[in-house]
Amino acid sequence: MNLEQSTEVKILRLPAVTEICGISRSSVYEKLNPRSRRYDKDFPTPIKIGVSSVGWFQHEIYAWLLDKKA
Repeated sequence: MNLEQSTEVKILRLPAVTEICGISRSSVYEKLNPRSRRYDKDFPTPIKIGVSSVGWFQHEIYAWLLDKKA
């Protein structure tokens, strides 16, 4: 099943994002920080899923990775 046909919505927590992307926890947050030299405006922004927890949509992480390949 390809990405466009999938109707499953899955939220990934930080350990899964770091494993899938192959980058460290600090690199993820640097990609989100506009003041960082490693800032990436195209990196998916996290969504709040609790009082002190965030997650990323799985399909957005995969789309970002595929875009990096292109």
